[in-house]
Amino acid sequence: MKPGRVSHPMANRLRFECQSRCTECCRRQGFVYLTEGDLKRAAEFLGMTAAAFERKYVYRTRNRRRLKVPRDSHCHFLEDGGCSIHPAKPTQCRAFPFWPELLESRREWRKTARYCPGVGKGPPIGIQAARAVAREMREAHPAMYD
Repeated sequence: MKPGRVSHPMANRLRFECQSRCTECCRRQGFVYLTEGDLKRAAEFLGMTAAAFERKYVYRTRNRRRLKVPRDSHCHFLEDGGCSIHPAKPTQCRAFPFWPELLESRREWRKTARYCPGVGKGPPIGIQAARAVAREMREAHPAMYD
């Protein structure tokens, strides 16, 4: 390590490879928050206007928008084989498991590994690449990380 550089707590420990047909991250309790770009991409992918997509799938408060949670499922777009809007899925979904709160805590990373079979699999992920994804998440949802 170069003088003056601080080692990241997760350096040399990051391995992740999404497992085929796994939907464990989608089955966790919580909300999927959307950026305006997320909303537009998903609407376009589904052949809908952004307004129609929002009416059908989005719950909006003054400061945030999130996917509505259906009564009989965790997500409108979760199917047996995975995400039905995978090419247009929200930033929050794309960034998993490289969310800032998971990268900044070995404990949280280990908790995630208990339900996510992809953690610990695949080639090592460079900490800078993981940080770039975490930065994208922070920039997309600044209110979550203030």
